[in-house]
Amino acid sequence: MKPDQISRVSFMNNQKQQKPTLSGQRFKTRKRDEKERFDPTQFQDCIIQGLTETGTDLEAVAKFLDASGAKLDYRRYAETLFDILVAGGMLAPGGTLADDMMRTDVCVFAAQEDLETMQAFAQVFNKLIRRYKYLEKGFEDEVKKLLLFLKGFSESERNKLAMLTGVLLANGTLNASILNSLYNENLVKEGVSAAFAVKLFKSWINEKDINAVAASLRKVSMDNRLMELFPANKQSVEHFTKYFTEAGLKELSEYVRNQQTIGARKELQKELQEQMSRGDPFKDIILYVKEEMKKNNIPEPVVIGIVWSSVMSTVEWNKKEELVAEQAIKHLKQYSPLLAAFTTQGQSELTLLLKIQEYCYDNIHFMKAFQKIVVLFYKAEVLSEEPILKWYKDAHVAKGKSVFLEQMKKFVEWLKNAEEESESEAEEGD
Repeated sequence: MKPDQISRVSFMNNQKQQKPTLSGQRFKTRKRDEKERFDPTQFQDCIIQGLTETGTDLEAVAKFLDASGAKLDYRRYAETLFDILVAGGMLAPGGTLADDMMRTDVCVFAAQEDLETMQAFAQVFNKLIRRYKYLEKGFEDEVKKLLLFLKGFSESERNKLAMLTGVLLANGTLNASILNSLYNENLVKEGVSAAFAVKLFKSWINEKDINAVAASLRKVSMDNRLMELFPANKQSVEHFTKYFTEAGLKELSEYVRNQQTIGARKELQKELQEQMSRGDPFKDIILYVKEEMKKNNIPEPVVIGIVWSSVMSTVEWNKKEELVAEQAIKHLKQYSPLLAAFTTQGQSELTLLLKIQEYCYDNIHFMKAFQKIVVLFYKAEVLSEEPILKWYKDAHVAKGKSVFLEQMKKFVEWLKNAEEESESEAEEGD
């Protein structure tokens, strides 16, 4: 062979020996490795047929759903699955059942309207989601959707869904963030949200207590939003309290009232500190505080605690014990007229004394300043004899008790003697 023929043959042999690459290659999947796939209609037909065969025995329903997850694609058709379990068939936008679709009576909406039945259905959902954890998100999305569709359901269907949701919130299957759907403007405007919330909270509190419910709401920052269940012109503590108390939910009414009061107190303290830092005149500050007291029904003993905390937070305190007492007296002398405006009751004075005691104990540099502050307030008519004597006798708290009682001993003796002298002078005058 000629040299050029040899090289051609060699090249062709090399070409034959090259192995094919994997890129672009398609491989047939073995039939047994394929998971059965359905479109939503076929999926629905399978579920409905299975539910119809099990009947109303919810234990059998739970077992059927458990077994079906191995062959049906729950992950893809989670919405269809939950639509069927709640409404009996696939829901069209707005919450209506499509006329041409199969439906089943083995569902929440076709069940009896009582808490015991809804608790049994809650167990079905609970077992299903425990078995197929990936359904958690799909179920949460489903409930959010169902809440937005409330107007499309009958009153009985809404009641059942509310009871079921309350039970599922109580056992932790659902997160309280789903309640965001109830703040939909149209639902709120037509009173659907508030009526639904009554049934929901009743079943939730029946399973747990108000403290557990409050903790769940707080976790998702929903604890201060409950009044949004009503239109803007009805978002008041009075309206909320009246509505839910009449519906048999007094504990929820009291919780919201307390939350509102706490919020108002925090807002008052924040505004007070800003007014003080700006150097607003005391008469303006006093007027503002009294208006807030009236508006939010905040008692004076509570207000004096807020004023004291605000006054003490407006200054950078010296870290040296021997200097801080002098600094405190100078600062508090300036603010005495403000404090005096909110110690018109004996209980307010006693509250202030306890606040001073706790502050001096918690801030160690103030331990020796307690008696000096009390004497200053006595001279400035912020505090009077009777509350001071009562504090000394039995109304003090344990914090720094022995130190502060020792500090006050001579002053208390002086007060008692002064009181006795004034009494004897009064008797001589008679």
